[in-house]
Amino acid sequence: MLKIKNLKANINKKLILDGFNLEIKPGEIHAIMGPNGSGKSTLSNILSGKKGYEISGQITFENQNLFDLEVEERAHKGIFLAFQYPLEIPGVNTNIFLKTSVNAIRKAKGETELDAIEFLKLVKKKANELKFDQEKLSRQLNVGFSGGEKKKNEILQMSILDPKLCILDETDSGLDIDALKIVANGVNALRKKNNAFLIITHYQRLLNYIKPDFVHVLMNGKLIKSGGPGLALELEKKGYENLN
Repeated sequence: MLKIKNLKANINKKLILDGFNLEIKPGEIHAIMGPNGSGKSTLSNILSGKKGYEISGQITFENQNLFDLEVEERAHKGIFLAFQYPLEIPGVNTNIFLKTSVNAIRKAKGETELDAIEFLKLVKKKANELKFDQEKLSRQLNVGFSGGEKKKNEILQMSILDPKLCILDETDSGLDIDALKIVANGVNALRKKNNAFLIITHYQRLLNYIKPDFVHVLMNGKLIKSGGPGLALELEKKGYENLN
């Protein structure tokens, strides 16, 4: 599904990623852990199409050169990024935002757009599954939401859009244990044989609830170690600097 070969990324002449390699196949969950400044968020930004980086190397998504696709085209192809700090967008109704998003992707796929009744039925079902307060669907996007509510809203978007590659950039940041479990359950419910997840996190606690197939350690722009779920537990005990 996703293949990254010798990815290098600079910003303001500072090298952030230095020869990064990774392959993610359908049905897999990969977790990337690493200290601050290791390049985790840069990776998610590049995959989602954020500008401002000097980039070399190769990234293919379903055998297509990702660098040929603009941000909206990547979304249409099925790439979704859940932000560490979801933005508040005053003046934009949450329901309208979600309906516009899902219909844009359906249109790009050549599918029939959902009418108002079909959409409301879908969003209510997904909101109930995530224990997301439906009253907030009529409010401005993320405005006045708590940190946990913003993260749940991101997972709600992901659930409705049903992407092929879900990138979670430190989604666990700032969540209490109850919100963490709800977010994790939402992710687990979305796991299928034909989609994949890239989970970027500092801490092992999220991986108690979302079981990854592979765990990778990113330091100084490179993956220095890869393994199974046990690697996250090793990091929790030893830290990054003591990793052999």
